[in-house]
Amino acid sequence: MIAAEVISVVALLVVLLPVSYLLVLALASTRELPVMERREPSTCFVIAIPAHDEASVIRATVEGLCALNYPANLFSIHIVADHCSDNTAALARQAGAIVHERNQGLRMGKGAALAWLFKRVLDDQCDAVVVFDSDTQVDPDFLRLMDARLAQGAQVVQGQHIIRNPGSGWFPALAWAMFLIDNRFQNLGRTNLGWSAKNMGDSICLRADILRRLGWGEGLTEDYQLRQLLLLAGIKISYEPFAKGYGEAPRTWAQARAQRARWLRGTRLSSRQSAHRLLVEGIRRRDLALLDGAVQAYLPSFSTLTVVCMIALLLQILLTQLVSPALPATLIYAWTGVCAALFVYPLFGLALERAPARAYVVILTGPLFIVWRTALAITSRYFRRRDVWVRTTHGELQ
Repeated sequence: MIAAEVISVVALLVVLLPVSYLLVLALASTRELPVMERREPSTCFVIAIPAHDEASVIRATVEGLCALNYPANLFSIHIVADHCSDNTAALARQAGAIVHERNQGLRMGKGAALAWLFKRVLDDQCDAVVVFDSDTQVDPDFLRLMDARLAQGAQVVQGQHIIRNPGSGWFPALAWAMFLIDNRFQNLGRTNLGWSAKNMGDSICLRADILRRLGWGEGLTEDYQLRQLLLLAGIKISYEPFAKGYGEAPRTWAQARAQRARWLRGTRLSSRQSAHRLLVEGIRRRDLALLDGAVQAYLPSFSTLTVVCMIALLLQILLTQLVSPALPATLIYAWTGVCAALFVYPLFGLALERAPARAYVVILTGPLFIVWRTALAITSRYFRRRDVWVRTTHGELQ
């Protein structure tokens, strides 16, 4: 059974590559970022919010933004009411926003709505744009923190996106815990390494000239595509964990399935278009941030990696116990170690975040999510459906 042993060793070495990558991000995230020193504000912001039939949340969102701790003459709130059939536009105006109603053409989702809006609001007085979702509640000092980051030379700054409805069900609770881990490892870890944080699509600030030059992105996951365009343009996304935006996660599995399926299809398409170029440019420029973007596009997700490792461990045990007892037990120990590392990985993130006990309880149900997501990834890849933007219902907290 030498062939089986060789295959197992090779597979183990291959798997160690993405596992080591995750370990690097986790270790890099152990260093906290310092709190930004406040200064006299000078950046003129445009706050941009796409909204489709968001009457249940838009008033509270705009009112919260109007109360930001930032000079009123240095920011304006712009809502694109995208093909709304309710009174979203009227409520946003009453709350203090400038509303742009978009009713012509097809409704193509968030990216198209924002691109349409930016053509109308990016004037010479605008220094930077902050994008929020229609349900996002924001910490009062959000713009002051972004202003300080921009003054230090940052081009794009991602705030911390936090799920604010973990009590609405199992999926929102799990999403809340996962975002704590994702913000820590994927955003803080990359920023500490000098790489580029993720574009979360919400609570993100960009210099206006970048949007004038590159646009916002297109497709089902325009935020993911924009990050790749930024990397190719030599622009990194910084992470500011103290600038917090609080949004809702889908409450039902049906909503979550539609959203996740769109993300899976969109990221796969964007990766297919840009991964090779990111890799080539990263090697040519010797740019680790570009190479990180390529690696992220090529490597399997945490869920897929976990499923593969668990299957490999079970196969190794079966081969050793039932087929060939001569196979070295060290291979079982090695696969067990890899699986154990993947199990500890999210718990380590929660520990660094000083998360409450509830987060640990929820994350321990993660294997159910992993199986669900893997099945969704398979159906999304091999049983193609028409790619459409699916609106997530908001407003249960109002």
